[in-house]
Amino acid sequence: MNHLLLSICVVLSMAGIDAWPSFLGSGAEPRSAENLPLKWTPSEHIAWQQEIRGHGQSSPVTWGNRVFVTSVEGPKKDTFYTTCFDVELGTQLWQQPLTNSFPVTNSYYVSRAAPTPVVDQDRVISFYESGDCVAYDHEGNQLWVRSLGKDEGPLTAEFGLGASPCQTADDIIILLEHDGPSCLLALNKETGETRWKVDRDPRRSWSSPAVMEVEGTTQIVVSSGGTIDGFEAETGEQLWTFDDVGGNTATTPIDFGQGRFLVGASPGRNGEDAGSAAGSNGLIQVTRNGDQWEVQRKWVAEKATPSWASPILHNGLAYWVNRAGVVYCFDAETGESLYTKRIEQSCWATPVAAGDRIYFFGTGGTVTVLSAGREFKVLAENETWTDESLPKEQPLAEEKSEERRRGVAMFSRPTLYGVAVASDAFLIRVGNALICVR
Repeated sequence: MNHLLLSICVVLSMAGIDAWPSFLGSGAEPRSAENLPLKWTPSEHIAWQQEIRGHGQSSPVTWGNRVFVTSVEGPKKDTFYTTCFDVELGTQLWQQPLTNSFPVTNSYYVSRAAPTPVVDQDRVISFYESGDCVAYDHEGNQLWVRSLGKDEGPLTAEFGLGASPCQTADDIIILLEHDGPSCLLALNKETGETRWKVDRDPRRSWSSPAVMEVEGTTQIVVSSGGTIDGFEAETGEQLWTFDDVGGNTATTPIDFGQGRFLVGASPGRNGEDAGSAAGSNGLIQVTRNGDQWEVQRKWVAEKATPSWASPILHNGLAYWVNRAGVVYCFDAETGESLYTKRIEQSCWATPVAAGDRIYFFGTGGTVTVLSAGREFKVLAENETWTDESLPKEQPLAEEKSEERRRGVAMFSRPTLYGVAVASDAFLIRVGNALICVR
């Protein structure tokens, strides 16, 4: 095993500590369904619910008995917050504010604390769409802070930034992609200093990078805005690129091992990438022949076009879900289509696999549980909240354009943005609330 990957495994291994340390649970151990709830209602199996100051679109992360979330508040997105709760009781343990270095109008159409933080045994690091990045220890003491908007910006993005960072044992990897000069960079987790930086062309993308082992090297894989690229994690050297792809602007590449990974691609907000996205979902294989890297598409996930939810892999099967709530299941080795079926709601959050179950977290709070396998079987459909059970949000300023005013009806509703999984519970993130289902 590559020495850097080994150190990652040591740092992110559970070693008796349950953790969901980064976006999509990267670094977490596989979850068993044995202790997780199968069925619940807003009045049953909700262990606790806590209001979160402001609003956030990020997912929770956990380490031991602590869960961390981020949010933003104020008419100009004036203040960012990192908040820590006790997983068992829901008690707020601490909350730390951070002044936004680049205030902008707080709008339904601009990302609001969208990037998910990372956590390890020593610290939690929160990154925000302004470029502000801050590290705290587990007691809430600030360790360091950086304004990447000042150092690498200004960051010009009509809809804001959304890419969540990933982490190695020593570094946090941040993708800054926007309408101006963009980059991928590694910050030392202990000091916040830049260890390496790779310039990238301007592009509009909200997809998050992923750490993978590919042919004995630890790589940062970025699927974003018309290319898929692999970078050496220690130095940032670009090793390979693949440009026969389009619409890959929102989802994270999902590791299948042996240099293989799933890629998701969307038609886009107005269908602008419909043509290229149709053939871009599927399995990519990266191999090395001497000093040369070869990249090829092994199979295409026919008709599978997600919106924000990344595909997932479980027990040799690959799953996609689109904005209409249609679930696509494929044999991950061969690409054989096994079923295409519709569930109750669209999903923005990426599904979670646990044992013999796949949990699909609908935007409106309905969680559909499917049997993990080659046949479509619904095990449960669960409502997580009612309009009355959630805290009320402060309305934002009225949008100026008619198009945006029409869209407010969708973006202003309570939305299930993300989830973390504890040993016996789901920690479900709504914009201004965290709900524990146990």
